[in-house]
Amino acid sequence: MLMWILIAILVVLALVWSMDIESSFGMRHLVVFLLFVATTVSYATRVSMSVAIVAMTTDNDYGHPVFKWERSVQDTILSSFFWGYILLQIPAGMLTGRFGGKIFITVAMLITGLVNLVTPFAATKGDWMAVCACRILMGLSQGLLYPSLHGLLGQWAPAAERSRMGTFVYAGAQLGTIIEMMLAGVLSAGPWGWPAVFYVAGASCLALAAVWMLLGASTPSTCRWISKNERKYIETSVGSADISEQKKMATPWKSIWTSLPFWAILLAHSGQSLGFWTLLTEIPSYMSKVLGVNIKSNGLLSALPYVAMYILSFVFSWTADFLINRNIISLPTARKIFNTIAFWGPAAALLSLSYIPAGHLTLAVVILTLTVGLNGAHYVGFLISHIDLSPNFASTLMGITNGCGNIFSIMAPLSVSLVVKDESSASEWRNVFLISIAFYFLSNLFFILFMSGKVQDWNEPQPAKTLEDGVKEVEEVDSSNKSKTVVEKF
Repeated sequence: MLMWILIAILVVLALVWSMDIESSFGMRHLVVFLLFVATTVSYATRVSMSVAIVAMTTDNDYGHPVFKWERSVQDTILSSFFWGYILLQIPAGMLTGRFGGKIFITVAMLITGLVNLVTPFAATKGDWMAVCACRILMGLSQGLLYPSLHGLLGQWAPAAERSRMGTFVYAGAQLGTIIEMMLAGVLSAGPWGWPAVFYVAGASCLALAAVWMLLGASTPSTCRWISKNERKYIETSVGSADISEQKKMATPWKSIWTSLPFWAILLAHSGQSLGFWTLLTEIPSYMSKVLGVNIKSNGLLSALPYVAMYILSFVFSWTADFLINRNIISLPTARKIFNTIAFWGPAAALLSLSYIPAGHLTLAVVILTLTVGLNGAHYVGFLISHIDLSPNFASTLMGITNGCGNIFSIMAPLSVSLVVKDESSASEWRNVFLISIAFYFLSNLFFILFMSGKVQDWNEPQPAKTLEDGVKEVEEVDSSNKSKTVVEKF
């Protein structure tokens, strides 16, 4: 009970932290809070299978079905989410830019909710391939989420509040992980069993979809509840076109792919994905096989690094906005400083972790917590930089970088299986960490050299002309010619 009270306090403090001290609670804060809840719930549903599959394959005292799945089958089920997740990243970014993020977040939550409700039936009446199909479908639906989040932040987050709001929204990923690690374990061990994990997740997603449909909006101009003053303040600050105008904008593909600042974000996202997912999936195995401790056996120790990341992310975001708004440092400098903390800090900590002798549990947990905690600075580093470069095409940029980044997420465990042949060999594991360290170092170096905090020229390309536009141009030319003829007569 105390843990849930603490989580509630952390959420409230984070929401207050994301607000501008000099402004009252506005519609933009409610929208950002709903986006935070969407991130929290979606990440909880991703993590739920990792916890539930243990209960699904272990005998219980309540008569719930038990499945004798081999380790390879379990790994296939766990990875199948990403097979669908990667596919819709770029299309989702383009569609969000044209039609707004409201409808796509609603669809993502609806499908995720329904799939979770169906998963227990698929497992008991079908087989493991039916469960994989559910996970793939859930991955497809959640592929709509991150591009939509970025597109909505581009429309709703004023420049002076962007770092805090972006951090608040994306920190929901860590909170969702923490909550699900604790809640799924409690539900699985109780009389409701592992099916309750999916029923609770499904009901939460459907409830959020209903609330979002009622209160959410793609832009301030399409929101029924916003005041005129707040709408004017947001639209003046964000520098993005309305959805009706964005529909006419042709995506500047050539300018995007030839933009060094964009490549700086793309490489940073890829380096972050490889490094972070190596930590998330492999560090517990390393600590068990090499250091002689098993961090998975203690839920509090497993969650501690992510609690540190969640809390420190708000410290970093507030500090970034303070330094920028007080003109102490420029926006590009802030992005580079905090991305360096997020990348080179964990790289140094990983190097230290790889040389810790066996049996030093306390030191290993402290370094692991420091590694993951410092990585929270990436929320005000590369992750929010898409909006800095192009508010109008932020969702498209996020679709590209998140899609590429998740390819590297899948590569993280594969690299371990290729490099590590003897799981008890510290030298082989050290090679795995050196790969992550190299990606962290080189991707951030490129980010430092080529990232820009300025809105790019291609943010406002010439809109694609419609038939109505062509008719208007012809009429204007005819009118101009008639005027010249009248002048000549006089």
